[in-house]
Amino acid sequence: MWYNTKVTEMLGIEYPIFQGPFGGRLSSAELVAAVSNAGGLGGYGAYTLTPQEIIAIDEEIKAATGNPYNINLWVSDTDAINGTATDDMYEAVKVLFRPYFDEANVPLPEKPAPFKSRYENQVDVILDIRPKVFSFVFGIPSADILEQCRKRGIITAGAATTLDEAIALENAGVDLIIASGFEAGGHRPSFLGSATASFMGTFVLLQLIREKVKTPVIAAGGIANGKGIAAALTLGASGAQVGTAFLACDESNALPIHKQLLFSDAAKYTTLSRAFTGRLGRGLANRITKETGHESPVLPFPLQSAFVSSLRSAAVEQQKWDMVYFWSGQIAPILKHTKATALMQSLIEETSACFIDLKV
Repeated sequence: MWYNTKVTEMLGIEYPIFQGPFGGRLSSAELVAAVSNAGGLGGYGAYTLTPQEIIAIDEEIKAATGNPYNINLWVSDTDAINGTATDDMYEAVKVLFRPYFDEANVPLPEKPAPFKSRYENQVDVILDIRPKVFSFVFGIPSADILEQCRKRGIITAGAATTLDEAIALENAGVDLIIASGFEAGGHRPSFLGSATASFMGTFVLLQLIREKVKTPVIAAGGIANGKGIAAALTLGASGAQVGTAFLACDESNALPIHKQLLFSDAAKYTTLSRAFTGRLGRGLANRITKETGHESPVLPFPLQSAFVSSLRSAAVEQQKWDMVYFWSGQIAPILKHTKATALMQSLIEETSACFIDLKV
């Protein structure tokens, strides 16, 4: 059967369907449990959480499911040199964003305080709580961390946006490679080159990786139904990761307006932007993305997020949705389901039907 793959055998799950782990507190224990209980692999994006918060979330997930799940971190969680930005960079960003702050009647924030990485402390927690899968983006954990995962029976999964990154992940001994195409919503998790050098579609990237790499590959980006899963498996993937379709479900922590927009005409228009976090990511096009463009000055990640946080809060409160960046992949216009369990059932049934049709 189509669902008997290296991944289902390795993880002890029924279906090779991964739920994309959303950062920025968009994930929820309820969503993770719904997907895992339906036979897939639920995922929680924890890079913004403190170690104590990760422990609490893990306890919540364990109380809701006894099945395998995934916790995701960012290996590189800052682009700021010495944790800060220059005064010249800050002044340039102030000039660019002043009209939006003025319109929302919000004072321009002070220069963000220096950022201190939380990654090492977060990893210590991962090693203690031992989720079935530890996935990561924006880099590769140290050889020592990967070895500690192996000793504890934690399956590791790293995201690659290029063939070179996939080869690097395999050489490091990572268990699974997530081939992240540029259709995907959220940040482009490139780590060997610039994000702008990783504009490759999921199925091209998947085929390139499968030609050169023996590690099982999970296709991610532009997949929201059984046809997409069947296509990924046919091209050699051992599984598929579905992001935006699960983000739109009631169980995610996305704002109600975010979910509403994913089912609206606005979903037809996504764009890549650095304006809201400092790193390139895909979301629904809005006024700020259109007016600032790719080359406009931004603070290094995550200082840009800190800088615009008060603007985002005011825009949400005032319902100025054209100033809020809502994450979304390009596949959003085909979304149909608002319940995670119903979406999982549909993914399973549609994939099965695709493979039955192939045999006819």
